This record gives sequence, structure tokens and C-alpha cells, in this order.
Amino acid sequence: MQKTRSTLIFLSPWLVSFGIFWVFPLIFSLVLSFLHFNPLRPDTAHVVWLSNFVEAFKDALFWKSLKNTLVFVLGTVPVTTLIAFFLAVAINQRIPFRTLYRSGFFIPSIISVVVISIIFKQFYSPLGPLNKVIGLFGGEARSWLGEPRTALLCIMAMDVWASFGYYTILFLAGLQAIPSEIYEAARIDGSGAWGTLRFITIPMVRPITLFVVVVNTIRSFQIFIEVFVMTRGGPLNSTLTSVFYLYDRAFYRFDMGYASAMAYLLFVVILCFSLVQMKYLRMGKAAGE
Repeated sequence: MQKTRSTLIFLSPWLVSFGIFWVFPLIFSLVLSFLHFNPLRPDTAHVVWLSNFVEAFKDALFWKSLKNTLVFVLGTVPVTTLIAFFLAVAINQRIPFRTLYRSGFFIPSIISVVVISIIFKQFYSPLGPLNKVIGLFGGEARSWLGEPRTALLCIMAMDVWASFGYYTILFLAGLQAIPSEIYEAARIDGSGAWGTLRFITIPMVRPITLFVVVVNTIRSFQIFIEVFVMTRGGPLNSTLTSVFYLYDRAFYRFDMGYASAMAYLLFVVILCFSLVQMKYLRMGKAAGE
């Protein structure tokens, strides 16, 4: 009993903060999802039960934002994962300056997303470096963030550049955990580079691959800062994502109940994606088990 009491005392700062900043907002938002609630007029709050969820299913902008978010996730997660994996394999070799390469790839991950977004906003501007380079080859300048066909693609390209370095380091940690004896045995058996990669490296890093894919998917579904800084959901809602639309309804239109309902619908979508990924990547299992 004394040991339990001491443990709880030492854990109490974390438990209190977890309860205040995680558990309470989670429960409060769940309650809000069944209410019509305007924080500026709390006296008008009333129960609407499932009306907020029904409204979301009828809301064309909700489906548009979810579609844009899915395009963003499906367009960035595989590309980021592949780039990170093959870069990790490359710099895991005995090559000169590999420590410098690791640091260089990781630097974008420690820079504020707001700063990166502002830089790329200037990079994509009609008078920015991208159009100047295109002009050198005879191309025409474009407003990359001002055209519905290219705005989301530009944000996706920026996201891949900014995030692949972090996942490269994670893959590198997984690669370095593989015993060197396994590779030596494979070379003795006459396995080539492709065979070693396919039958040893990829299966052995399956757990870290699952972690990278799931974490990157969750993060990509929550894309917000980049859209807020660069396009505010435009042009013509072509970059309107679920979290940005949620933010707009909650803090611009003050419809907290509807925003909370959307948040829980997004939670269900993310949960389904995560469960499917865990099923097919089979965490902790090597190929052939």
C-alpha cells in the first residue's frame, strides 16, 4: 500500500495534467457533439442528439474536405515512406559523410511548420524562385497556390520534403538493429543485393514500417498548419481539409457542436485506416510467419 501511494504521488503531476488537458477535453467534446452550442451565447445551448452527425453527412463541404484529406494522405504517405526507407538503406552503408547526410535530412523536421509554410508560399508565388527557374527553360509563370489543380499538389510536395527526414532516421534506427550476422550469412549463401533487401531487410523492419505508416497517416489526416498559412482552404475549396473545415466551423462560425461531431467522425476514419494498416502490415511479424 505504501509503495502504491508513493507511486501515485510521483505520478500525480502527470495524472493531473493528463486529466485536465486530455481526458476532460475528450469527454467535453463528446458531450458537445450532441449539442447546439455557441460559446458566445452559452445560454442558447440545447440538446440536438444526432442532428450534428446527420448534418455532417448532408454537408457537401464536409465531404469535399474529407476527399481532399484522403487525397493528401494517399498521395503523401506512400511517397514519404518509400523515400525515407530507401534513403535510410543508402546512408546505412559505409559511405563518406553519412553523419552529415543524416543531419541534413533531419533538419527540416526541427524547423517550425509555420516557417516552412511561409518559405514555400514565397517559393510558389508568381514571382518566386520556382517560376524563375521555369522561365529559364522557356516556361510560363503560374500562380501555383492560386489554381485549384495545383494548390493541393504543391502543399503535398512541401509536406513530403519537410517530413521524410524524420522517418528516414526512424528507418535507420530499425536497420541498425538488424544483426550483421544475418547479412553475412546471406552473402555466404550467395544472396544478391535485391534478394537481401527483399527477404531480409524489408521483413526485419516491418515493425518500424508499421509505426512510420500509422504515425504518418494520423499526422496527415490532421493536416492544418500548412493549409492555414498557405491557402486558407482555397482556391475554390481545393485545399479545404477536414481539420481546417472543423477549425472554421468551431472558431469562425462558433458552431462547436457541429465541429465536435466532425472531429469524432474524423476519429472513426483515422481509426479504420490504422486498423487496416495494422492488419496488413502485421506488426512484429516477419514475412512467412
